Amino acid sequence: MKSILFSFLFLSQISFGQSDKKIIKDLKKSIYFLADDKLEGRRTGMPGEKLAYEFIVEKFKKNKIDIVPGLNSYIQDFEVNDGLSVNKNTYLNAGKKTFLINDDFFPLPYSKPGSEIISNAGVQSVFYDINTLISDNSNNPHFDFEEELYQKIKSISETQSIKSIFVFNSSDSAAEYKFDAKNKKNTVTSAVIYCNKNIIKELKDSTTAISPITFNIEINSNIRTGHNVMAMINNYAPVTVILGAHYDHLGYGEDHNSLFVGSKPEIHNGADDNASGTAALLTLSEILKNEGDKKFNYLFVAFSGEELGLFGSKYFTEHCPVDYKNINYMINMDMVGRLNDSTHGLTIGGYGTSPAWGHLIKLTDDYFKINVDSSGSGPSDHTSFYRKDLPVLFFFTGSHHDYHKPSDDADKINFKGELKIIRYIQYLIEKTALIEKVIFTKTRETAAMGKSSFKVTMGIMPDYTFSGNGVRVDGVSDNRPAQKAGVKTNDIIYQLGDFMVSDVQTYMQALNKFKKGDTTTVKIKRGTEDIKVEVTF
Repeated sequence: MKSILFSFLFLSQISFGQSDKKIIKDLKKSIYFLADDKLEGRRTGMPGEKLAYEFIVEKFKKNKIDIVPGLNSYIQDFEVNDGLSVNKNTYLNAGKKTFLINDDFFPLPYSKPGSEIISNAGVQSVFYDINTLISDNSNNPHFDFEEELYQKIKSISETQSIKSIFVFNSSDSAAEYKFDAKNKKNTVTSAVIYCNKNIIKELKDSTTAISPITFNIEINSNIRTGHNVMAMINNYAPVTVILGAHYDHLGYGEDHNSLFVGSKPEIHNGADDNASGTAALLTLSEILKNEGDKKFNYLFVAFSGEELGLFGSKYFTEHCPVDYKNINYMINMDMVGRLNDSTHGLTIGGYGTSPAWGHLIKLTDDYFKINVDSSGSGPSDHTSFYRKDLPVLFFFTGSHHDYHKPSDDADKINFKGELKIIRYIQYLIEKTALIEKVIFTKTRETAAMGKSSFKVTMGIMPDYTFSGNGVRVDGVSDNRPAQKAGVKTNDIIYQLGDFMVSDVQTYMQALNKFKKGDTTTVKIKRGTEDIKVEVTF
């Protein structure tokens, strides 16, 4: 989820206690462990994530970093809604013939669950050919197949006293249709089963009690548990500095966020993304324990769920163990392991979130070629803190060919380059100790999904952790279409023009239907109220 200081002149004035040789040794140990195949890509909620957070906890303990005061564990659990799945107990039979789930049939996600015996399919069931729906809308540029199918099924279910609706596609050129695990539509009052057209005749022929249709439908809501890891140096200071890095990665690419095009799933070890940032976090915990300015408390957080949409950091900021008025700023390290030895290019996000950063970060650096991004929001966990009106900084050494691929391995990490970044962050923290308070400044917004290919934008930040129907607005950009139309944070967008919005993906699909200058109606739920606003792109 990335895309979008260092001065030896200043650093020479600071005496560092921990040897560089030891730091590099520790970085290698941490990154090689976190990026090992046995962790299977550190996917949130999976056994590899557990191995990773146990390692992080042990490192905090070794560095004498305590549990956050008031808590009884280093671990903060949070839930990830993983969508729907068809339970293995689901079946469909016609007489003595048993059909194969997925190959022959599957229930639609809004199907009524339960078991039925259909002794007269012609009366108790409806057979619906979706080819008719597709053909009738062949010239409709606003045709939304999933929404129109749902409305049709809902209408049949409500107006006829039937037990089941068997959906099929009679077209010879029909594309493969699959169970939609991310569907959020409300359950209808009939069982709804999509069938391969080859079994429809057998189902229709099952019209007597001698050869009945029997089925059972069970659909599961899948919940994964993610785990943030928190530790704190409590100097009993009035303010706290938060340092963070996400430690989760893509597993085998099961969440469809991999850029790997191979036919066989492979482990995504994520050495740069983000074993590198996690190792930097652990190293800084030891440095600041031994050498950190006592003016601050230091709260260290290793987030999970970042690759799914900032789940862990969002949960943390909504359940923060420190009062926000006592937090000075947050530093995020995400992909800091690939410093180029020739260009020394370093991107620093959040530059505009406080006037202090402009004084401390020198753009004409003696070593780094610094590229600053003023925005406080972006494709990593600092965004969650910026949304709480905290100054942030985001350290990033740039994207590369191995990003979100199985080839992001530990042997490609520039450990000496990462050391220099760690030293710079140490320097920066020491310099902020000379400032009474790092003042927050609001900045422009950027999209959390990286560079957009869309012709238009509404100017909202979607809440990727929202599991309800629609898209919840997590932030609104100044002077963009959404703000001008009156859209507010926490509004839930459920329709964009003629297009229904059930999640971020359908929102993006709908947005792609518009061009600059278009005006459309946006339907929003604000609390218990349904409202309409006119948005001009």
